[in-house]
Amino acid sequence: MSMTVQPQPDRPDPTVIAAQNDAFRKLACLGVPPAQPIQGRMHVTRSLMEAGDGFMAEAVKATGAFDTFEPENDPEGWHDFGAVEIRGETVFWKIDLYEADSDFRYGAETPDNPATTMRVLTIMLARDW
Repeated sequence: MSMTVQPQPDRPDPTVIAAQNDAFRKLACLGVPPAQPIQGRMHVTRSLMEAGDGFMAEAVKATGAFDTFEPENDPEGWHDFGAVEIRGETVFWKIDLYEADSDFRYGAETPDNPATTMRVLTIMLARDW
């Protein structure tokens, strides 16, 4: 199933944001360099770090490879949230967009501009939510 989101004049193009979020996630999780520079950080929760036996590495890799976006899990079309199953445990990932120079205090004013947007990818066990 695929979804087409129509850009609105007063809102950024969701396909641009989705492509940037996908590129950042692949860079952070799989080491795949993006075509254009994208600013961001990746964080994992303590419980994910403490899961042991390579669990965190599997979760990070699965997050980077995620591509099952549907209207139910991606209603805005931004590719900013997903859930993966690792050894029977649900792992969530979320990308938040901030103004690059705001110390993570303000949401991105132009989220489709990678020069002014800082992405934060958080990976966590679903039970941490």
